[in-house]
Order: sequence, then structure tokens, then C-alpha cells
Amino acid sequence: MNNPLGINALRSSARVFVRACSKPCGRLSLLNNSPARCFSFLPNLQLPQPTLSFPPSPSTSFRKYRPVYQWRPSGLRTLKLLNTVIIHYVDLPPNYKDEDGLQFLRRDLDAKEVVAIFGPGMPTLAANKLLRILHGRRVAGTLDDPTVQINTRSFSRGEIKIALDYLRKNIPVDEIVNAGLRAEDELAALEGEQVEEDGEEFKPGKRMPRLYKPLEKTQEAKKPTVYGESVFEKIRARNMARIEEEMRQKEEEERQKEEELAKLTPGELAKIDQAKTRQVSPRMQEYIKKATSDLEAPPEMKSWERILPSAVAVLLGIGFLVAYAEYYRPPKRGERLWPDIPPAAATVLGLAMLNLVVFGFWRTPPLWGFLNRYFLIVPATPKPFSLFGAMFSHQALFNHLLPNLTMLWFFGTALHDDVGRGNFLSTYLGTGALSALVSMSVYVLRGHLHVSMCGASGALYGIGAAYFWLHRFEDFRIFGLPPEPMNGVPGLAFLGLGVGINIIGLFRLSVHNIDVIAHLSGAVFGVLAGHFMEKKLKAKKELMQKKKAQIEGAIPSPVPVDQGLVQKVTPEKTA
Repeated sequence: MNNPLGINALRSSARVFVRACSKPCGRLSLLNNSPARCFSFLPNLQLPQPTLSFPPSPSTSFRKYRPVYQWRPSGLRTLKLLNTVIIHYVDLPPNYKDEDGLQFLRRDLDAKEVVAIFGPGMPTLAANKLLRILHGRRVAGTLDDPTVQINTRSFSRGEIKIALDYLRKNIPVDEIVNAGLRAEDELAALEGEQVEEDGEEFKPGKRMPRLYKPLEKTQEAKKPTVYGESVFEKIRARNMARIEEEMRQKEEEERQKEEELAKLTPGELAKIDQAKTRQVSPRMQEYIKKATSDLEAPPEMKSWERILPSAVAVLLGIGFLVAYAEYYRPPKRGERLWPDIPPAAATVLGLAMLNLVVFGFWRTPPLWGFLNRYFLIVPATPKPFSLFGAMFSHQALFNHLLPNLTMLWFFGTALHDDVGRGNFLSTYLGTGALSALVSMSVYVLRGHLHVSMCGASGALYGIGAAYFWLHRFEDFRIFGLPPEPMNGVPGLAFLGLGVGINIIGLFRLSVHNIDVIAHLSGAVFGVLAGHFMEKKLKAKKELMQKKKAQIEGAIPSPVPVDQGLVQKVTPEKTA
């Protein structure tokens, strides 16, 4: 019984080894009375007697692989090296990064498993990435660390909660112990402490987690407890101080940028961070001064005082355009300016040339003052004529003017061929002015007086909506798609697509420089214009058919002649 090399000693050693290998943690603990986890259900199993040799140090760590005994029905055992899932802080690899995370399973989840966990709206790659990052934080003890939250900023709180619930249910990790170990390591690194244990320097994973440090002799606790001073409280206080300092520095930088922006002269192009500011010539400074308002703040006016003059001007303009559309008569071929060009192309090219001329005027400094007053909408100081002039102004060539002219050519020529020049120009100018009025009114009512608006987008949405409304039940094909014999896409679908995209943009939280309100209001007024033009064209067609029927009824039809009568009369006249 006292022989140390007997079967009992061998069985205890085997139990210790198998227990250490079956644990997810790779650290071996040589305890004589350790219960055998793998053998708890096989009390009568007869083990062979292999020769076992243990590492000399009790702190040996298996980083990537660990030996695992697999028992077969025959009673034989084999040793395999299996890739493990890390769940202990002491096994954290030295090259761990929060953005990469840790493998939470031996394989990634497939699409069906992701749908079962997150629902149909979560991509498979994104789901596995989120699970790896969160599992890594559970092991590294950084779930509540604010400095690493940027790596999961693209995921919602609900998705993060679902992922954590899944991990906590299927991959058990002692998050409190791991967080405590990390807190001790961070505190030792920050304070420059050299913790020694058994005559060796401290390294992560060499001792069991200790969540609290005892109070020092010279330190007096405000509220003494039996546990001593909490390391978590020190870490929390240090993190709060660091966050407050970062916020203070960020606020200071933003304040300095605002001060530098306020010093810039409106209309001048400059960079805040440039090393050397470009010198402006005295003549250019004079042009800038003339084009810049001397008002330090928007004038004190009520909302209706800003909106009413422009609204009256737009309504008068709409009345003139309606009369123009009603009484316009197309000129004869010899009276046209460009007789060899189709009327639709001539009209659209004229509008395009006018837009290009105004764009060139904006590159002429002496004209800046005039253009700022009558070709740019400013809710703080609105000018009634600017609601018509702003639709011919554009901010940039490639991303503003050219796209608008392209849409003007396609939709303008198509609508012109359907309704004629009078109706087309009235629709273009009328929807552009009305959409600008609605947009300016919204900004005035919301108190956004610092913005300015220009562009023909409202007018373009107006003529596009009018065209698709006139052909709302007709099928369209783009580059031959969809192919025959499939039906094309109806015009009503294109109209709904354009409106839907802008409605989505209306509720976006990010800041953008697109006047979505002008787009939507232009589409609404375009549909109304298309409805009235459809009724007008229908009534005109019915009137033409009625006149044609009256003309045909006024001409007497020839009287039919009886051939037999001719034959009888002819002999008598001959005789």
C-alpha cells in the first residue's frame, strides 16, 4: 500500500494527465486528488500501463494544440492533436488583435446557421467576423473597453446582443476572471510594477487570477473592506480620466477649427491646414468684397415675410407660363432659327446653352455680385427672381452640370415630342420654380438660413415625372432589356423608383449636399402637369375629330345612277 510505484500511483498520474488534457485551458496542475473528468463515467475500465513523463514546470502552456484521449468501444485509446478554441486569458496568443478576434468554433458558421441566429438580414461573413471579435474580447477581458468599440461600430446593438447571447450559451468563458487578469496586467504595465512569484518575473498566465490587491500599509481606504482596494475601480478611474482628456482635446480642436473657419472670407477658397496661404490679388479682393454681403447675421424677419414675396412672384410666373402654353403656336419652317434641326432638339439645345453660359458667368469674378443676388437662392435674404434664375446655375462641371444636361436631353426631347414646345417649356420652368419655392420654404421654417441652393434638378424631376405619367402604362426597355417575349418595365415603375430613392435620402442621418426636397416636390408638380397636359391633349384631339366630322358632313355625297335607266334613255335620245 505504501509503494509509490504501485498501480494506484499510476492511476492517479493518469487521471491528472487526462484531466489536464481534457480541459480547454492548456495549463497543467499536478494535484494528487484531482477528479478525473474523462473517467467519471467509466469506473470499471481497466487502463493499460503507459510510461508517462510530465514537464518539469507546473506552468507549462499549450498554445495551439493539446493532447486529447479518445476512447473507443474496444477499450483502446489513441492520442490526437486537435485545434482548440481559446477560452482563457492565459492562453491568449501574443499576436492577438481586437479587429481579428479569436476563432469561436473549429469552423465558421454557414449561411443557414447565421440565418437561424441573426435572421435573414445578416451577411454570413459579417456574422462570423462579429462572433470572432466578441469571443476575442471575452477572452481578452475587453468587452467593456471603450477604446476597441470602433471595430464593431458597423453592427447594431441588437446584433451585438444576439451574438453575445449565442457565444455565452455555446462557448463558456469566465469573463470576470479574464477581465480581472487583464486588469492586473494593465495596472502592472502602467505603474511599472515587477511582480515576482516563486523567484520569477510575472508573466500572464503563470498564476491563478486574483481580482483584488491588498491595501498597502501607507494607503488608507475611504471605505475599508475585507477584500481590499478593487483593481476594477482603479482601471475604471484611469479610463474615465483618459476619456475625459481625449474629449477635452477633441473639443479644443473643434473650437479652434470653428474659429479659423469664422475668420475665412465667404467666397474665398482656402484650406485651414495648408502651410502657406495663396496670396489673392488686390483686384480679386475687390471683386470678393463686392460680391460678399456686409450683413453679420441674417436680418430679423418672420418666416412669412421671407416666403410671401417669392411665392407671389412664382404664382405670377406660373400664370404667365400657363397662358404661354395655351396660346403658343409653332413657327413656320422658314421662321425658325435652326430650321434643319428638329424642334425638340433645338429647344433642349437652347436650354443647355443657357446653362453653359451661366456656368461661365460664375467663373467671371466681376459678375459674382449680380449672380449671388439673382441666380442663387439664399433663405436668409431671398430674392423672388432667384427662384427662376437658380435653375440655370450649377456648382461643378462634372458632378452637377453635365449629369443634369444629360437627363435634360433624354427626358426633354421625349416630352417635347409628345406635348410640343409651349407645354414643355411651361412644365420645365414651372416645376423648377415651384420646387425651389417649396425647398426654400422648408429651410426657412426649419430655421436653416445659412444654406444656399442652385441647380436644375427640380425642373428635371418635373419633366421626367410628367413624361412617365403620360406613359405610365406603357412598357420601356433599356438597351433591349428585358428581352422578348418578356414585358418591359412600365413607366409607373420608373416614376416610383425615382420617388422612392429620394424618400430614402430624406430620412438619412448623414449630411449630404443634395436637395432631396426639391427633387420630391418637382416630381409631384411634374405629375400634376402631366395630368393636366393629358386632359388638354385629349380634349384637343376630340375637338379635331369633331371638326373633321363636321367638314365631312358638309360635302354632299354623289347620287348613285341606275344603269338600267341609262340604257333605256340612250336609245330614245339616239332615235
